[in-house]
Amino acid sequence: MDAYPIEVEFPDIRAHAPGNTGIAYVHTFESGAPGPHVMINALTHGNEVCGAIVVDELLRAPLRPTRGTLTLSFANVDAYARFDAAAPDKARFVDQDFNRVWTAAKLDDTATRSSELDRARAMRPVIDTVDLLLDLHSMHEKSLPLIVAGPLAKGAELAVQLGAPATVIRDEGHPEGRRMRDYAGFGDEASGKNALLVECGQHWEANAVVVARDCTARFLLLAGIVDESDLPAGWLRPLPGEMRIVSVTEPVVAKSTDFRFAGPYTGLEVFDKAGAVIGWNEGEPVTTPYDDCMLVMPSLRQLRPGVTVVRLGRIERRIDSSERQPR
Repeated sequence: MDAYPIEVEFPDIRAHAPGNTGIAYVHTFESGAPGPHVMINALTHGNEVCGAIVVDELLRAPLRPTRGTLTLSFANVDAYARFDAAAPDKARFVDQDFNRVWTAAKLDDTATRSSELDRARAMRPVIDTVDLLLDLHSMHEKSLPLIVAGPLAKGAELAVQLGAPATVIRDEGHPEGRRMRDYAGFGDEASGKNALLVECGQHWEANAVVVARDCTARFLLLAGIVDESDLPAGWLRPLPGEMRIVSVTEPVVAKSTDFRFAGPYTGLEVFDKAGAVIGWNEGEPVTTPYDDCMLVMPSLRQLRPGVTVVRLGRIERRIDSSERQPR
């Protein structure tokens, strides 16, 4: 697999290391006026730079909330520090995926240690106080951006209110472990807390930064903690004409490193008929289980036993611009 070109500069974030919360690289700002606690998080994975660019820009602006509380954070800074342009995929994590450790049982089991678990435990006291989380990510392959809203109706509803990117994915997560966007109240329909994860584009493409700025600006406005005049100029982009909500029905998990796709898929491909062969898992064909089946984030760049190599999705709903309130 060829590496994608690196089109953006990786910011030097070391100036943000002290934070102001007692937690390195985590900054919280209180307005003194009523409002939710909103968190914009970057670097859940160390090679996903678009979020780091946005959080760095907001800290340097500086952006402060006019209502409620704003937390700006860099998560897996150890992995980010290891980034090597000659082997860019290796900086995703140090010991284990930071976005697969978010259950109370894993976080409470302090006998088990890893770079990512230690960092998650350090950040947990702040995350426990957050009402609305936006987790900025990017993708292995060059695909159109998408919102990962989780399995609950409240996540999909928040994604539609956000308005962009155009594709909303409803899913249960990964067999390897729970994501931060599903942690605690974020993953409880009865809780007022909510979270979105946005996959802004391919890791190092310039347009991923454009998408990250736009969805961050929209999230802050939707939360009501800033006004449009507070935001950096040019961050908001036009809304897409249509949104679509896609429900993931099942993951395809590699049994071993013997997995290959039937084509050069990068994501959001739709197969008209059930039974289409999309790949082979240890020689066994992997087929689409229903008509109009969408491939969600296919990639073999992190291939190993137990890794989800693609998720299969059904288009549940289409929402045109007349059903939304454009900003």
